[in-house]
This record gives sequence, C-alpha cells and structure tokens, in this order.
Amino acid sequence: MRDEETGTYWQQINGRAISGPLAGRQLALISADDLSYGLWRDEEPNGTVLQDAKGYERNYAPKDWDVEMAQVPTVLGYGQAGLKPRDLMIGVHKDGLAKAYPYTRVLKQKLIEDNIGPTPVIVVAGPDNVSVRVFMRRVASLSATLEFYSLPDSPLLMDSETGSHWDFRGCAVEGRSKGTCLERVQAIRDYWFDWRHYNPETTVYGVRQRIR
Repeated sequence: MRDEETGTYWQQINGRAISGPLAGRQLALISADDLSYGLWRDEEPNGTVLQDAKGYERNYAPKDWDVEMAQVPTVLGYGQAGLKPRDLMIGVHKDGLAKAYPYTRVLKQKLIEDNIGPTPVIVVAGPDNVSVRVFMRRVASLSATLEFYSLPDSPLLMDSETGSHWDFRGCAVEGRSKGTCLERVQAIRDYWFDWRHYNPETTVYGVRQRIR
C-alpha cells in the first residue's frame, strides 16, 4: 500500500512502513472478523454493509476470485511438511510467537485446544463451518484454564470445569459461568506462502518438524 500524503509504502499483511518518510512506523491494528455474511448477519442484525461504489464495479474482484487464485503459481514456495503454497492457514501471533493452523484441519476438527508459548488457546470453527475464531482458554474471573468439548448436534461448546455452555462469540450462555466471555485472540486467514514469508519462525499445528 502507498499513502498519498507522504508516498510511504506499507506492507498489507502487518501494516508496517517499509520504504519512504515513515519507514519503520506501524499502523495500529483494528480487530476484525473473517466471517460468512450469514453468520455475521445473525450476530449483528442491525449492522450495516458497505455497498459497491457506483461506476467502479469493474475494479472489484469477481465472486470466484479465490478459486481462480488457487490455480495461480506463486513466486515463493515454502512447500515443507507437505504444505502447498496456497494452502489456507489461520495465522496467530501471541506472546511474540507465530503459529499457523491449517484451515481445512480446523474445519474438520471443529475445535482445537492448543498452547502458543505459555498461552492456552482454543481455535473454533463456526456453526457455518466456514468462519473461525481463536480465544484464550485462561479465564481470570474463574482462576482456571478451561478444557472444552463439542456438544452433539449443537453449535455450543461445554467446559469441563463449570459445565457451562459457550457460543461462537466465546461467551457462556448457560450454566455457572453465564455472562462470562473468553478473551479474543486476533487471527488472520492467509495463504501459507504469504504467512511463512512474513513469519519465518512460525510453527504449524500438527507438524512436528521444524519449518525451514
């Protein structure tokens, strides 16, 4: 990205200025969700939607952009551990560490309990089986690190500590912890080659060998 005021160039993935008068500066990250429209609408029934700018429709990517891009060769490879350059990953930064979760594996398992350094996290697929969120499992108000289980035929999770039921927002909606919400961990859905390029020390969930 290039800003008009100073001509500085910025990395899209991390908001860091890499060339120009503001080189070395960092844009503040605003937390955002990568959700399906249906799920977002259910959670935010009064939300508004940005409309296409009239007269510029031809500049927008087509609806099958992701399908087309999957066939486009990449300049960078990083094909280690059986990973393909355009495999989608859920990338997470926590405690100065980077970790990637294969998107297809998250959707298959629905729920992944893991640790990123000292931080216990949970990676959860949404009820639409498209959207993914990451939360911390350590809850200060409960003085506990929770373990979660999927409930059969339900989009809710249950924790073993209190037996409470939790929704995809990370909030307890039933049980002793009702009203308590887990702390959200920012995550990004990105191609493997892109995530690996900007996070050379990343680890990958389910891959024991060191990524080089």
